[in-house]
Amino acid sequence: MSVLVTGGAGYIGSHMVHALRDTGQKVVVLDNLSTGFAWAVPPDVPFFGGDAGDQTLVKRIVAEHGIESICHFAAKIVVPDSVVDPLGYYLANTVTSRSLIEAAVQSGVKRFVFSSTAAVYGEPKVMPVSENTPLAPMSPYGTSKMMTEFMLRDTANAHDFRYVALRYFNVAGADPYGRTGQSTPNATHLIKVAVQTALGHRSHLDLYGTDYDTPDGSCVRDYIQVSDLAAAHIKALDYLGRGGRSTVYNCGYGTGYSVLQVIEVVKQVSGVDFEVRAMPRRAGDSPAVVAKADRIRAELGWKPEHDDLRRIVEQALRWERHLKARNAA
Repeated sequence: MSVLVTGGAGYIGSHMVHALRDTGQKVVVLDNLSTGFAWAVPPDVPFFGGDAGDQTLVKRIVAEHGIESICHFAAKIVVPDSVVDPLGYYLANTVTSRSLIEAAVQSGVKRFVFSSTAAVYGEPKVMPVSENTPLAPMSPYGTSKMMTEFMLRDTANAHDFRYVALRYFNVAGADPYGRTGQSTPNATHLIKVAVQTALGHRSHLDLYGTDYDTPDGSCVRDYIQVSDLAAAHIKALDYLGRGGRSTVYNCGYGTGYSVLQVIEVVKQVSGVDFEVRAMPRRAGDSPAVVAKADRIRAELGWKPEHDDLRRIVEQALRWERHLKARNAA
């Protein structure tokens, strides 16, 4: 089976590329390198520079490489940015996905795994959040992903086409073998930012919101290690390959950590007591989102192997040190 990975030079996408290679599958990468890095793609993996919404290019890749499945990671992902640039997010996420889905259908690609998000739930009233929780995104980012889920649902009803949408919670950590990690310099992921601050790459860490209705006043999130997330995609592809029906799954551990708890773990692991500055809340942030993720375990047999916050932070620290050495070379 040949798999096209859009956004395969980015953080999560590059982990998926390695996971596919580790399982002996053929993989092709399409990435416009707006946030990804060509060096993150293994040299023996065919790479195409371009947009996932370029139907001519996508159809050519499908024809030349015998693509049977698509894993779609390419997207804009920063919630506050989506609030100030909603049209940019609908273009990059929803419009691009629509073009990619159409190209897949027209090219005969019948299996599609979509990188969705827990942001589709907005501010859920019941925790943990199940896949049946009503969708009520609080940001254009969440809405752009929800709209793509709707397009996938309707396309599957109309064509010989099946999909799995994986709703990510907060992705963190790096490849345990040191092959790839979160490499965007100005990334907004909490653990990435905290690790950069501990290593002196940032002067301080901004804490957005200390007055939420949570145990310590800061936001609570479910952190999932990135290699575990890639493994969930492998399971989803296998499921579709066996004829599985179109569906959605939460991808999280079911354990919530507050921002302040994460910061404390980073300080403990790094041994650095860095400065934290309290800031006003950010637009679009939900107070707490924790996954109910028993369905993917039961139906796909997914078993996390890296469910340990300290280990996740250790991986992020190692990768950040690797990046510093790489950039200095």
